[in-house]
Amino acid sequence: METTTTIMGIVILIIVAIPVYFSARSSAASKTRILNIKKRFNPNHPEDFDLTESINNKTLTIDQKNNKFILMNFNPNQQESTYVDLNTIASSKLIPTTDAGSDTIIKIDFEFQEKETSKKILIPFYDFDDDRIKQISVYQDHQFAKKWLKIIQDSISR
Repeated sequence: METTTTIMGIVILIIVAIPVYFSARSSAASKTRILNIKKRFNPNHPEDFDLTESINNKTLTIDQKNNKFILMNFNPNQQESTYVDLNTIASSKLIPTTDAGSDTIIKIDFEFQEKETSKKILIPFYDFDDDRIKQISVYQDHQFAKKWLKIIQDSISR
């Protein structure tokens, strides 16, 4: 009886420990990757990016004191990071693109307009073609983008 209980305990421990281990390893790798990107854009003080949030393979971070913004897209199809100096930006907005003939959002972009040249900078945030679970994450991403648009606009207006 004791041997059976011990074996069951070890099996349950292994079933629980393996996913926890891989989750912790993945989280550590993501944090390292995010820190390396922050260091690329601010080598001396990557910790100045004081607000960082992630959702669905996307990470947004902002240095509210120096008005710097980075959008990191870790999508397997299109891994990129985009840096914006908000001191040079006059305004920002979200540009949702809907499917013809329906209200289905197929793309969401951040649009920044430069102060001096009035040039518009488009940064892709959500693309339906890259979305694995389709319409479930578009709502989450859209709400997240709206939240960050407010944060960005507050930084621009300072």
